[in-house]
Amino acid sequence: MRIVNRWQGLEPVDRGAAAAIGNFDGVHLGHRTVIDTARAEAARLGAPLGVVTFEPHPRAFFAPDAPPFRLMNAEARANRLARIGVERLYELPFDGALAGLTAEEFARDVIAGGLGLVHVVVGRDFRFGKGRAGAADDLVALGARHGFGVTLAAEVAQDGTRVSSTAIRTALSEGRPRDAAAMLGHWHRIEGPVVHGAKRGRGLGFPTANMDVSGLHLPRLGVYAVKVDVLTGPHAGGYDGAASLGVRPTFDEHVPNLETCLFDFDGDLYGAHLSVALVEFLRPEARFDGLPALVAQMHDDCARARDVLARA
Repeated sequence: MRIVNRWQGLEPVDRGAAAAIGNFDGVHLGHRTVIDTARAEAARLGAPLGVVTFEPHPRAFFAPDAPPFRLMNAEARANRLARIGVERLYELPFDGALAGLTAEEFARDVIAGGLGLVHVVVGRDFRFGKGRAGAADDLVALGARHGFGVTLAAEVAQDGTRVSSTAIRTALSEGRPRDAAAMLGHWHRIEGPVVHGAKRGRGLGFPTANMDVSGLHLPRLGVYAVKVDVLTGPHAGGYDGAASLGVRPTFDEHVPNLETCLFDFDGDLYGAHLSVALVEFLRPEARFDGLPALVAQMHDDCARARDVLARA
């Protein structure tokens, strides 16, 4: 998959796609419908399949001090889109200039002139242009004016409820990763590089890979059974494990992170990029009276995680 980080001055190879447009936070089943509709148009037109999204997320641009809400960072979103066969990812820098374009200017200058898209697909609730003034039906009319086709994708619902990033955040906040996965169409994953931590785990017999979770919506804090893909480095591959998401109250720390213990693994993961899938919530985060109680609980957590993952 080619990742393009601009909409002006593109090479010919990066123009002419049929593309889905949206933020695609989570790449859930509703997003997949939009992307698969674009896939069908790409096949019909003999064009590459593209996705147009924005970085940072427009919500973060307009409200930088709001609590973290993203289900995925840019790396995780790109990895998921590559897995489902997207050929061109247009990750447009969302800045004051882009935010200030009118709906007409966005259609004319970005979609048609800049990216040269031949067809676009959006959800029926799609809004665009300065002040979110443009609606999906407006895009249809603008496409006819500026020479690109437009398809409005159908909504996706489960049990009568619309699949949305908001519903997925709620499920994760309540410690229901399987319900989130049902709406996502895949396990919810936290992705990024392994960073240096306090290195307590190795001394306790449970070495962990530490990952920064800043900027992300936090699932319920606690311990999870996880499936881990090591994406880079000499230990690349899939592993089972147990992970603690939280602030480590036993050690009076206050910055959330993700600490993952990979089962049956011995190696150095510093700097490697991991994708950690939350499979099942095992227990809430807790403070322990001393290290022996903590270590005993960690043994129990890992045993339970192994049992869960054997049946996952």
